[in-house]
Amino acid sequence: MSITSRSPILTSITTRATCLHSALKSLCSQAQTQSRTFSTTRPTWNWLAPKAGESTKSRKGRCKVPTGGSVKGTTLVWGDYGIRLKDHDRRISASQLKIADETIKKRLRGMKYRLYHRVAANIGVYTSGNDQRMGKGKGSFDYWAVRMPVSRILFELKGDIHEQVVRDAMRLAGNKLPGMYEFVKRGDPPVMGITKLTNGVTEEMLRRPRQPIPAPSLDSTANRMPSTTP
Repeated sequence: MSITSRSPILTSITTRATCLHSALKSLCSQAQTQSRTFSTTRPTWNWLAPKAGESTKSRKGRCKVPTGGSVKGTTLVWGDYGIRLKDHDRRISASQLKIADETIKKRLRGMKYRLYHRVAANIGVYTSGNDQRMGKGKGSFDYWAVRMPVSRILFELKGDIHEQVVRDAMRLAGNKLPGMYEFVKRGDPPVMGITKLTNGVTEEMLRRPRQPIPAPSLDSTANRMPSTTP
């Protein structure tokens, strides 16, 4: 076959290749324009230290007491099993939380699960030396900590793991932390203070005043208030 008879075939192949290249290029450019420049996935922050630190030094403070009868944070949200503080409020350091987290991961090594942290160490603890006199300031930063109220969930776990294995992992983690902890499962009743809302105990019953509240009376109020006339 001569060169002149082969040229139309080469021309058609070159034309098709050029068209295919331009089509792929247009598709790629269209995909780039349609793709989002942001992500909807929530970033994973460091739960053992705040991102921005502290602008002012935190006071020693006390754990929050739900005097209004709140049961928030006493039940599981994402996981099937968890661990809950049951004796009284504590201040747990970030190093203790890290050791408990590593204990759970070491016990469940090789298994498919997801561990959720319900607390974050965001309170700065400042200490001064023993030889420093009173009135010389609050001291320098020492470590991060979290104030844990009573009956608050600390860890949650979800995965295809037997309950006894998870119970053992939570027991080992509780031994590394200060305080007493209990193993909870999905569906367990919430806790108001240290009282579980089960066996006929309802939230309305606990919110009810223990003593009858007397009705307001103008006479009793007038007798209680001092006189303003000479």
